[in-house]
Amino acid sequence: MSKAILGVSAYYHDSAAALIVDGEIVAAAHEERFTRKKQDSDFPANAIRYVLDETGLELSDVTAVAFYDKPFIKFERLLETYHSFAPKGLKSFLSGIPVWIKEKLLMRQNLKREFETLGGACPPLIFPEHHLSHASSAFYPSPFEEAAILTLDGVGEWATTTIGFGQGQHIKILKQLDFPHSLGLLYSAFTYYCGFKVNSGEYKLMGLAPYGNPDSAKVSEWKAKIYEELVDVREDGSFLLNMDYFDYATGLTMCNNRAWEELFGIPARPSETGLDQNYMDMALAIQEVTEEIVLKLASTAKELTGCKYLVMAGGVALNCVANGKLLRSGLFEDIWIQPSSGDAGGALGAALAGWHIWMGEQRTVTWPDKMKGALLGPEFSSLDIQKTARRYKAVAQEYANFDQLCHDVAQLISEGNVVGWFQGRMEYGPRALGSRSIIGDPRQPDMQKKLNLKIKYREGFRPFAPSVMEECNSTFFELDRPSPYMLLVAPVQPSRCHSLPEGYSDLPLYDRLYHLRSDVPSITHIDYSARIQSVNKETNPRYWKLIDSFRQLTGYGVVVNTSFNVRGEPIVCTPEDAYRCFMGTEMDFLVMGDYLFRKTDQPQHEDRDYWKGRYELD
Repeated sequence: MSKAILGVSAYYHDSAAALIVDGEIVAAAHEERFTRKKQDSDFPANAIRYVLDETGLELSDVTAVAFYDKPFIKFERLLETYHSFAPKGLKSFLSGIPVWIKEKLLMRQNLKREFETLGGACPPLIFPEHHLSHASSAFYPSPFEEAAILTLDGVGEWATTTIGFGQGQHIKILKQLDFPHSLGLLYSAFTYYCGFKVNSGEYKLMGLAPYGNPDSAKVSEWKAKIYEELVDVREDGSFLLNMDYFDYATGLTMCNNRAWEELFGIPARPSETGLDQNYMDMALAIQEVTEEIVLKLASTAKELTGCKYLVMAGGVALNCVANGKLLRSGLFEDIWIQPSSGDAGGALGAALAGWHIWMGEQRTVTWPDKMKGALLGPEFSSLDIQKTARRYKAVAQEYANFDQLCHDVAQLISEGNVVGWFQGRMEYGPRALGSRSIIGDPRQPDMQKKLNLKIKYREGFRPFAPSVMEECNSTFFELDRPSPYMLLVAPVQPSRCHSLPEGYSDLPLYDRLYHLRSDVPSITHIDYSARIQSVNKETNPRYWKLIDSFRQLTGYGVVVNTSFNVRGEPIVCTPEDAYRCFMGTEMDFLVMGDYLFRKTDQPQHEDRDYWKGRYELD
């Protein structure tokens, strides 16, 4: 009889469920994709139903449920923190602690009740520590027999950073840095101060950083102030934050705005207001500090373990710029990063910890990894797509030959059209990897602008990633290995790049942004870098075939890839989600399975005005 471990993350942000059956990762999904509530933190009832349905298992077939952290230890940390900072934090204490006493402190009972609502008795519950869940999600699916493990995030129970060693089925935590000293929360504080939303806007701050002027005296001055006043970094990468500047431990905001304004000379930027050079320089300063700390921590991990390989997880591991620099440093022969590194990935890590540590099951290593391309979510049939087409009276053409469909879609892309691409199983993690993607031509100089302002309805400075055939990786980028999960940034090949005009760094943001920097301008960021997804023929054959068709037509085995959603919405899950997004934006065509959807000359879908009214264009 099969053995199954169900992993669950919930009640903070990015709730998710993952299922391990006989050691194999069979299904995993974010709750937000089903509820359409971005970063949904509720109990992941829909995700749990999905992962069980995917395998035909009932709740009674599950050996154990693994929850991704230990609530009692987290509660202990909250109480000790409030006690340490008293009398500060009274307002936060009065608003937060009653919720803990009423709900989260009774987590075991609450989980049992939720599972009973799903239609069955709750299996035995186990509670791996938060950072052990991250470490498990990084090491166990990786292609390495043994590896150093680095986990970095905001905070789990107490830990914010850990260095560990993985070998076989065993993980040992060697070093740990505790709250309130957190690299993730330091980066989030700057995210907040620059006007972006904490826990979702950090990637915007990373994308803004290259607009900072690296030769500016202000960047150097602000980096010095960060090191002198905000964070004391040691040679081994450990650090202490000066909590006089931060409010997240006991307050309702990330930082002490008055102290920061005195330190940096600029106020906190209100959300959705214009961006001036000061905030670009600030983003660059904290990005460089973050990279330097990550490199020091990785160096310590190398020294402690002597390993040739490194694996990473936790929210900070999604900082693909830092990851790229770490890889190019040569500290390790190779690194592997969990594609769902945030809290949603904790569900998978908890399940893997349950399998290998709690159950004591042996580990086998698989190349390139055990994640199946992170394509672990729901898949929909041709009948599902047909039902959607009939429901909306859509204009859709079915192709009997998929090669012909790819040829026609490649032609449409080469003509400047934007195409929604909906195929196979949905991705697990924050990145669309060719199953729920919006695709464009990277050669088109205005494609970035079109995608940002007319399709995604988001900030115009945001860069887009390339999806490149794995065989063509080094043709376009200075990267000598696959990057299947869009977690490494590397330079565009210099031979493809164009020189910059004199005084370029002093130009306004959008004058710099729309300068033609390479022969693939729509995926070349302002610093000549790209966040790369390499596409493997075996892992994602349909997406690879589309890109290959584009290569045969244009000579370029690369396309622009962005997630199939608009700003403020989760990535689409179902055919209906995809069709509504298609009709609610200025997307030109939609491909779902073997069907090509077109827009008619009739008035646009009612969702169109909804999106435009909700998010103003830049």
